[in-house]
Amino acid sequence: MPEISDKELPQNVKAYWLKALSAVEVKNHAYAVSLLQAILKDNPGFLAGREMLRKCEGILTGGPKKKQKIFGMDSGGPGMKLQSTAKKEPIAAVPLIEKELEKDPYSDSLNDLLHDCLVKMELFDSAAFALETVRRSHPDNTKNMHKLALFYLERGKPDKAGEVYNDILKVEPTDAKAIKGSKDCAAQHSMQRQNWSENTSVRDLMRDQSELQELEAANRAGMTMDQMLEKRDRLIGRYNEDPNHLGNAKELANVFEQLEDWENAATFYDWAFSLSNGDAALKAKGRQMSDKFIAQQIKSLQAGVDADPNNEELRSQLNEVVKSRAMEMVANAKQRVDENPTDPQLRFELGVALYNAGDHSAAIPHLQQAKSNPHIRTKVLLLLGRTFKAKSMYDLALKQLGDALADLHGMDNIKKEVLYEKGLIHEEMGDKAAALDCFKQIYEVDYGYRDVAQRVESSYGD
Repeated sequence: MPEISDKELPQNVKAYWLKALSAVEVKNHAYAVSLLQAILKDNPGFLAGREMLRKCEGILTGGPKKKQKIFGMDSGGPGMKLQSTAKKEPIAAVPLIEKELEKDPYSDSLNDLLHDCLVKMELFDSAAFALETVRRSHPDNTKNMHKLALFYLERGKPDKAGEVYNDILKVEPTDAKAIKGSKDCAAQHSMQRQNWSENTSVRDLMRDQSELQELEAANRAGMTMDQMLEKRDRLIGRYNEDPNHLGNAKELANVFEQLEDWENAATFYDWAFSLSNGDAALKAKGRQMSDKFIAQQIKSLQAGVDADPNNEELRSQLNEVVKSRAMEMVANAKQRVDENPTDPQLRFELGVALYNAGDHSAAIPHLQQAKSNPHIRTKVLLLLGRTFKAKSMYDLALKQLGDALADLHGMDNIKKEVLYEKGLIHEEMGDKAAALDCFKQIYEVDYGYRDVAQRVESSYGD
């Protein structure tokens, strides 16, 4: 049974594939899952469909879950009936396994069973994907990784097997089989490369001469907008030919980022991450692009409200989007902190997200931890001041802003912000002299800053 691409799908099935892609684009992942399950039932060799299915299932289930064990054995494994069907009729078992995977797409036991069925069907790339799913989601499952490494060796891929053995050694540095396997794979891969380089030139490896010229042109600095758009279109063509090529997905994501098409950039960075071996940088990029897309949406709606302030429908839409997007940004920031809890920058980003969502109390502890980074300390103190101000804790707010001013010397934009915020708090406390002193310090160097000129000049009378 051959593995197929989207171009090789039957004509009537292609329509369902396009519907599934559209559903993913609008984040209707449940509908996409139902379509993809139907496609894979009759086309089990459609690897791109299975990869997309697993991605959607992962979103719907909230990602990998910590394994529960009962008397030393993993719970939630495949039942005896399913195992028996897989052993006798692997083709019939695959749709049943896929249905079970909807509940836990990262199940090590179910993916292991799926792998065995797909091997019997000679769908070797799909079989590798089943074990790679566990490798990415449960990086401490060394039993799965040993099986995957051996599978790659059997398929003549020592480079991939070596990567798996190296991952095992990160978990168990003294694993003798992994140590030997890593060394053996490095030697085999080196031999493969030597034979390759002796018989193949770099230009022969290019699809054709025009591709080499394109690569050289792409590396030139200062591409115009037209050149960027041409590059985008070429990459989209390549992506359509092979959606599972990591390099194409990464390059396309990068081009969309340069074009400031944040939505597509986020989509392709996320897709590149799903194709990679858990590349944290790609995951972070995807979230960063998503945040920028959210900010762009809010900015666009805000501009509409500013242009038509009496449009209650538009204002209501803006409020709804701001609320939902703020919570989405909080969720993204929380996940980043969970993955790297000691990073002050990530703590600051979570504090900002919580502040923007109106959860001021929750923002405080994260901002306090973020103060340890000297590069962002003044920004953190400024936001802490605003957070305490929002809670009407004016004395604590002034303390944070005073600490920030102690670290600032030249009258730059951040110092102006701190002084202005401090002046507003003094005003709310009824200390007009202290407030005026803050505004005057800004007035002396920047007459046009916000409304300080009006505030200072009005204090002298007519």
